[in-house]
Amino acid sequence: MNQPVTRGVKMPVTAARADNVVFEDQHPATGDSRAELLAGLQQQQKMVNPKYFYNARGSDLFEQITRLEEYYPTRTEKKILTQHAAEISQLCGPDCVLIEPGSGNSEKVRLLLDSLRPAAYVPVDISAEFLYESALKLGQEFPWLAVHALCADFAQQWYSRTTLPAGRRVIFYPGSTIGNMDPAAANAFLADLRQWIGPDGGVLIGVDLHKAELLLHAAYNDSRGVTAQFNLNILNAVNDVIEADFDSTRFDHRAAYNQDQRRIEMHLVSRQAQTVNTARGQIVFAEGETLHTENSYKYTLASFAQLAQSAGFNLQRSWLDEDKLFSVHFLSVAAG
Repeated sequence: MNQPVTRGVKMPVTAARADNVVFEDQHPATGDSRAELLAGLQQQQKMVNPKYFYNARGSDLFEQITRLEEYYPTRTEKKILTQHAAEISQLCGPDCVLIEPGSGNSEKVRLLLDSLRPAAYVPVDISAEFLYESALKLGQEFPWLAVHALCADFAQQWYSRTTLPAGRRVIFYPGSTIGNMDPAAANAFLADLRQWIGPDGGVLIGVDLHKAELLLHAAYNDSRGVTAQFNLNILNAVNDVIEADFDSTRFDHRAAYNQDQRRIEMHLVSRQAQTVNTARGQIVFAEGETLHTENSYKYTLASFAQLAQSAGFNLQRSWLDEDKLFSVHFLSVAAG
């Protein structure tokens, strides 16, 4: 079989081969990422965009998180997708082009492919090597499936429709990633999807639901400390981009639920007063000062329906697990 087509990037040598896989690099320039990170680190509340969690090590750690007993979202959403695959496929329509921003290892889409049979699957992820290997593996498992993998920041314009086959565009956005955005950003993101999918497109999206604080605390503070490792690893990604010398042993993981905002907040807490050197200057931390790495907003069914409507979508169908921990929704573009 042929080596997967690669555009714009030299990927590692691998024994895997697939002639139904295209890999295209649209990754933002390093300079753009450097400016974004430095701007966040210079704010009064220092912050890092959570997309930087997902370097190769971070992606591996997140896979481990999804298998933890305390972390309910992944197994709950997978159960919903499995139980309702036939109905989901009907709503997506035959021969759709299924696009998954932030695809990771494409684990969840496997639950739908045999029922859905899309004209093409488009995984989009910021971690080039991880995406490349995941696309190869998927292409081998589903030799009938056209896989067009794009390494890109999905918060930006990231694909040309001319490179993809004809068919209804459907965004697959599982995993409650919409919760990482504040409500205004979530509204803007959903509104932008309408431009990507056109007037006849759809969105299949996972949304974590508001629930007891005890369950949320356990999910983000697991007993094995994998989430802590995941949070601390973002410093390694920051070091690579801005040529910094963050030392992860000088920070602690903190995750707590903000009841007023209905969101989990993840921070890294400086254990001591310290100065971090970068290629563009120094970043000073006081003892106990935090670096904000992630929010995870939790929705009610009513609040998510309102969000979708304000972004120009009709909520066609919702599916929940029996304990009402998690939800999956199908959105269609509102007329007019």
